[in-house]
Amino acid sequence: MKLPATPTPSVGIREFRSALAEYIDADTPVTVTRHGQAVGLFVPLRRPTPQALQRLLDATAQVQDVMPLSDQEIEDMAADFEALRRPGLPKRGTKLG
Repeated sequence: MKLPATPTPSVGIREFRSALAEYIDADTPVTVTRHGQAVGLFVPLRRPTPQALQRLLDATAQVQDVMPLSDQEIEDMAADFEALRRPGLPKRGTKLG
């Protein structure tokens, strides 16, 4: 999903909460504010069509053909990524103390 180049419309948090269903069904992102300060950006996501899901499955199969990985290799990469993303924190599954 490409983010808009122009500023998004702003809405107060109370209005956002009361009209959440409408914002979920909308096509455009909205900036959520509290006391005039931006506190978040809501980007509604569309449910993928069956055709889009099939394209995703096809792409996944193509990637697996080009780069077959075992479950252990995938777990190792995920652990490496997590360690790089949070360098000061212990790895997942490590007991503290």
